[in-house]
Amino acid sequence: MLVKRIAFSCALSLCALVAPAAATAAEAEQADALGKSVKALLDTERRILMSGGADRLAMIATTAPRSSITPTQRPAYAGITYDRAWLEAQPEAKGGQQWRCLAEALYFEARGESVKGQFAVAEVIMNRVASSRYPASVCGVINQGTGKKYACQFTYTCDGKAEVINEPRAFQNVAKIAKAMVDGAPLRLTGGATHYHTKSVSPRWARTYPRTATIGYHHFYRQSYRTARN
Repeated sequence: MLVKRIAFSCALSLCALVAPAAATAAEAEQADALGKSVKALLDTERRILMSGGADRLAMIATTAPRSSITPTQRPAYAGITYDRAWLEAQPEAKGGQQWRCLAEALYFEARGESVKGQFAVAEVIMNRVASSRYPASVCGVINQGTGKKYACQFTYTCDGKAEVINEPRAFQNVAKIAKAMVDGAPLRLTGGATHYHTKSVSPRWARTYPRTATIGYHHFYRQSYRTARN
């Protein structure tokens, strides 16, 4: 985006250079003022980016979203308290394919977690959808690598066990969380995490990726440029 804006600024300057000789002094003044305004905006943006440090810049460069997964945060979800009381106050959840994929992932991956912990796991999936590193849909992210031995991203999709929902009440609960997330609930618990693991294991990537949160039984991490090839 920054490169495109710089190119746009250059284009403005070029326009000023080739403007017809008949242009009035007032028009030239306006063009000059516009050029200065664009330059000032670019300078401000550069200072903001630089103030974030190398890690922040790397995250922007390597996990930049292809598009926003939550273009407008729904007012109904602004007051989420991530607890049982909030969950029980929500109506029965229904939705399309993406909702169903997320609800099943939460059921098989995190139904034993707290409400906050389940939201956190859902955030990882939504953060992956928003990242250019991963598939562009919820179902695509969840099923990435399924069918290839030891290559799936979410164990339940390739552990050889039948995916049977034996606890309907637990599924109803995670379905509400899935509904909130696909409808535009804010992603504010995990600091942009793209990975997580239970506290009982220690995968190789956990030694390199920066940890962003610990919620319930899970540690959360954000994939960094340092391990882009892993």
